[in-house]
Amino acid sequence: MEPASPKILGVDVYYVATLLSACAAAAVMFAMYLALSVRDPMTKRVKALNDRREQLKAGITASTSKRRAKLVQKNETADRLRGILSSLKVLQDEQVKVAQQKLLQAGIRKKEWAVAVIFGRMALPIVIGGFMLLYVYGLDAFPTWGPLKKYGLVAVTFIMSYKAPDIYLKNKITKRSQAIQKGLPDALDLLVICAEAGLTVDAAFHRVAKELGKAYPELGEECALTAIELGFLTDRRQAFENLAHRVALDAVKGVVTTMIQTEKYGTPLASALRVLSAEFRNERMMRAEEKAARLPAIMTVPLILFILPVLFVVILGPAACSISDAFSGGGPGS
Repeated sequence: MEPASPKILGVDVYYVATLLSACAAAAVMFAMYLALSVRDPMTKRVKALNDRREQLKAGITASTSKRRAKLVQKNETADRLRGILSSLKVLQDEQVKVAQQKLLQAGIRKKEWAVAVIFGRMALPIVIGGFMLLYVYGLDAFPTWGPLKKYGLVAVTFIMSYKAPDIYLKNKITKRSQAIQKGLPDALDLLVICAEAGLTVDAAFHRVAKELGKAYPELGEECALTAIELGFLTDRRQAFENLAHRVALDAVKGVVTTMIQTEKYGTPLASALRVLSAEFRNERMMRAEEKAARLPAIMTVPLILFILPVLFVVILGPAACSISDAFSGGGPGS
């Protein structure tokens, strides 16, 4: 007869150990896959920049509508969604513009996806909310719940389904803005060096994109796209305004305003950028100090819940065992 496996709180120890070993092995394999499949973060971004360059070339050099039709491809799915929304009279130009700006700020260059975002706001509540409505009331999935709980679950499902596209875009915009903000002081320092070396503005932006592209891919992409637009657009101010339109940061808007003023009034670019760089570095240091000041308050709860109990067990455990043995008469002198 085989001995029974040990159990803790009714759970088989061998089964849990096997399961944890399998999870650890899967995590190791996944980590090895990530380490071996590292890709250049600028590959897809360079392809998008080349597409943007071809679009600008098409807008300048194309003389007939046939050549433009060959260079600018239409998205049939977006056209179908636009037709559906237009037939339902729920598509507004202002909504499309706002969605397109959010897509640009999230790093998504395809403007036709704005129609998909608006369509998702309408379709997701119908699909997910309708499924939850059928699941709760039609199938009576929660018979012990009261009417208020059921209504609350269905209402939250409808609201979250409607807000899901906006929440997704907002998260991507926040992450991308934070990534750009980290490298902005270094980019301004490099712009100052390029300006003092005698490079033009578009050449300086191209140099910044080349030097900082791998360390800060998002910032490198924006600088490269700005350099391309400065070289192809007839109005250089429009290129700077496009940069402020694509990045949801007040710091970038300040840089754009400085660039426009230097282009308009002929003021020294290096000195203005040097002042902005110093201000951004001070802001970054203040944010780091703020996070460091919040750290003791944040660590209080984990310290009380996880660290102190283990410390008490390690310190008082042997003493408690000795006292228990002494009272039970099982000490070393018995």
